[in-house]
Amino acid sequence: MIEIDQLTKRYRKVLAVDQLTFTVRPGQVTGFLGPNGSGKSTTLRMVLGLARPTGGAATIGGLPFQQYGTGLRHVGALLDAGDLHKGRTAQTHLAGLARSNGLPRRRVREVLEQVGLAEVAGRRIGGFSLGMRQRLGIAGAVLGDPPVLIFDEPINGLDPEGIRWARELFRGLAAEGRTVLVSSHIMSEMENTADHLVVIGGGRLIADEPLAEFAARATTARVIVRAPDPAALAAVLREAEPAADVVVDGAEALTVTGFSAVRINELAFGHRVRVYEVTARGGSLEEAFMDMTAGSVQFRTADIGGA
Repeated sequence: MIEIDQLTKRYRKVLAVDQLTFTVRPGQVTGFLGPNGSGKSTTLRMVLGLARPTGGAATIGGLPFQQYGTGLRHVGALLDAGDLHKGRTAQTHLAGLARSNGLPRRRVREVLEQVGLAEVAGRRIGGFSLGMRQRLGIAGAVLGDPPVLIFDEPINGLDPEGIRWARELFRGLAAEGRTVLVSSHIMSEMENTADHLVVIGGGRLIADEPLAEFAARATTARVIVRAPDPAALAAVLREAEPAADVVVDGAEALTVTGFSAVRINELAFGHRVRVYEVTARGGSLEEAFMDMTAGSVQFRTADIGGA
């Protein structure tokens, strides 16, 4: 089990992690989500003893990383798939890890087969694609057959088959009773993988709940309405009983929650308010994630809509 208690990290004027508290339990895949720059990687580095907290604590099995056990038999981690010696072969890389951790050499062949790299074991890592390097990084993490596994953005660069394989691997490891923490900034990656979600933004905790509870946030359907006078329609919908939640999205657009498309049409007709279009849309986990983290997005792009 991984326990984060009031964990804080400050780099001069930048507060990267702000009093973060959550627990990663064995037997389930915990998705660790947040926008780029939200503090996920910094948190993982503190868990693994690679960065010193400014305040609070991160423990594994009730102990700091250095006391719990630093070898691959205790904790396996993938933090950066590009951080590999490009002149070595996949076989040599894993053999070195096995030797330095007192692991039997047979484990090298076993994990190469497990991650689908057995046929390229003799190729130099410098010629690997990002997806192949991700697979090799995962191989290094599971090499010691550890009870605790941490993966930071492990699906970047994988093709659809590789993504499905990774999902099955993570779920299989958790089913064996291991503690599995998978960090990502893309909700859709975790939708079919995680059992529990921890969402952060701006270094702070936003959500810590089972996937099913998080999914419940996204079940509210929305209706997109286009009208020549959106303010007039918004007033009608807000004055109805019970009132709808209405957001004016532009010169001719509204987003409505709480009313069906049929109800909106009835109210518009009854009050002689013209509408051009009424489109019902179901909520999604990704939309719920985007809504929850909107205030902590580090880099924003301009709206290029209007086409």
